[in-house]
Amino acid sequence: MLPNKRGYFGDFGGKFVPETLMAALNQLELEYKKAKKDKKFRVELNYYLREYAGRPTILYPARNLSQVIGRGKIYLKREDLLHTGAHKINNTLGQVLLAKRMKKSRIIAETGAGQHGVATATVAAMFGLKCEVYMGSEDIQRQRLNVIRMKLLGAKVVPVETGSKTLKDATTQAIRDWVTNVKDTHYIIGSVVGPHPYPAMVRDFQSVIGKEARQQILKLEGRLPDYLVACVGGGSNSIGIFYPFFNDKKVKFIGIEAAGTALKEGKHAATLVKGHTGILHGTKSDLLQDKFGQVDIAHSIAAGLDYPGVGPEHSYYKKIGRAQYFAVTDKQAMEGFKLLSQVEGIIPALEPSHAIYYLKILKNRLKKNSIVILCLSGRGDKDVDIVSKLI
Repeated sequence: MLPNKRGYFGDFGGKFVPETLMAALNQLELEYKKAKKDKKFRVELNYYLREYAGRPTILYPARNLSQVIGRGKIYLKREDLLHTGAHKINNTLGQVLLAKRMKKSRIIAETGAGQHGVATATVAAMFGLKCEVYMGSEDIQRQRLNVIRMKLLGAKVVPVETGSKTLKDATTQAIRDWVTNVKDTHYIIGSVVGPHPYPAMVRDFQSVIGKEARQQILKLEGRLPDYLVACVGGGSNSIGIFYPFFNDKKVKFIGIEAAGTALKEGKHAATLVKGHTGILHGTKSDLLQDKFGQVDIAHSIAAGLDYPGVGPEHSYYKKIGRAQYFAVTDKQAMEGFKLLSQVEGIIPALEPSHAIYYLKILKNRLKKNSIVILCLSGRGDKDVDIVSKLI
């Protein structure tokens, strides 16, 4: 299965980094290849996923939501129930175990919504490693609760004041740190972005979502779903649920991006819907850019979707027609947020709220007996301040 030896998913992917990082990337790739074949590593990772993170997560039949939508049967893959409140810990556990194997003593990360930062700080604390998290100053204001959580866990939160002061700029600063401190530092990238081997490695760690969902739906319904629906920023939760179903051609993949306040005016983060091929943060994929090739500023009410690029595997899925991608506005995401909260008693993060709203549009494609699995990638505690101001 892709990527190929050069880290490409078709035309997308690769390794576009300074020479100073090549040795670290090659070490990481080699160590990950060894770890995948190492039964001891798999047993240890599964232990922590089960006993610490809380896997398997349930596949919840959302009967009230299904009734409101009016067609089909909707299931929620409840990643919001994991320790730290989102799917991010699946990846940080895998990568911190790799960091230990490589004898790294320091962990760095970027974060937007703060969930990846919290998950990174959590595993660093558990394994006794130093941790610094880069976060745009705009996101620090939007996600104060997660900033407090990271600091309580012992991490240093580094404000980023450049550019849009959001996720893109936090990622840029984290890469600069890594270039300077590559000998003792491992960079835990939080999504399926960045240079090879990160997109494939993060996908593999997140594919536990889809593997569980596959087993659970077969047990509950005796067949595979008709649709998988998930939000897409960088794209880790969506690839995590899509990938194990890749060869099941009857299962349709739908990724939902952030249309922000206005697609036409460029105030959005709809990379796959509106972007063009380019290179950002070490990988070739779709990204938002102007006619001169300069990266545009992305916008979304959801800090975790506020990124002008996307994982190269998503670009590949789009090009070959394996997945379809659509965009939902801030206002519509708020409707999705309130809908799930009020009909199921589950408060979602603003990121998957985009996907929840899209169910109202998907309804027109559903049959009475259609089965839909939506990846509920995180819970909404972190977004209460934002939502309270808007409502």
